[in-house]
Amino acid sequence: MSQPIIKTIDLVKTYQMGDIVVTALDQVSVEIKPGEFVAIMGPSGSGKSTLMNILGCLDRPNSGQYILAGDDVSTLNRTELAHIRNHRIGFIFQSYNLLSRASALQNVMLPLLYNQNGLKSIADSERQTIAMSALESVDLVERAHHLPKEMSGGQQQRVAIARALVNDPLIILADEPTGNLDSRSGIEIMEILCDLNQRGRTIVMVTHSAEIAEYAQRTIYFRDGRIEKDLSHKGKTKEKK
Repeated sequence: MSQPIIKTIDLVKTYQMGDIVVTALDQVSVEIKPGEFVAIMGPSGSGKSTLMNILGCLDRPNSGQYILAGDDVSTLNRTELAHIRNHRIGFIFQSYNLLSRASALQNVMLPLLYNQNGLKSIADSERQTIAMSALESVDLVERAHHLPKEMSGGQQQRVAIARALVNDPLIILADEPTGNLDSRSGIEIMEILCDLNQRGRTIVMVTHSAEIAEYAQRTIYFRDGRIEKDLSHKGKTKEKK
């Protein structure tokens, strides 16, 4: 049995709102194995976004442990967390988060410029080659030199996926990846994520859509800061044209 790539143990996260202490996560323990595709669902305020922020090393718990690929990252400082984010985690956001004045290629190259693991010293041409390969994986090479405003929402999200892949992360965290897209573009994005998962990528996705969650093989439901249920299912496959 493979060891979990993500393991949380009794995570607690609270926020102070005036005189009130809000418990966003209440003793949350979860394990995700390498190669799993997991959807996280729940109503607003249920704790799912807080969990994703901790998994993405964007925030730290008040107590409990977060172990990523065997390393306890729950107590790391900001600099150490930034290193983990850049080397081990690929992010996909609902609003794409692309630089508006940068081309698709430049947006995908951006994480390589901050990579302190040897890639900073390589030639710019080699960084371009790596970024173009990432764009090719999402079938968007022909848009490499287009600005975000010259692309559809679905194309922009594909650029964002390529950017998430460019540093070959351990896990991909997708926060409502189809939330700003029409149904057809949303299906195309989910099929790309399914394909990445079938190639061995570990994906954790927050979604409000039960239909989108069906693409995952497992859905974790949150309510009031706790896991309400954790269900495994077959997961959708790529639709036939």
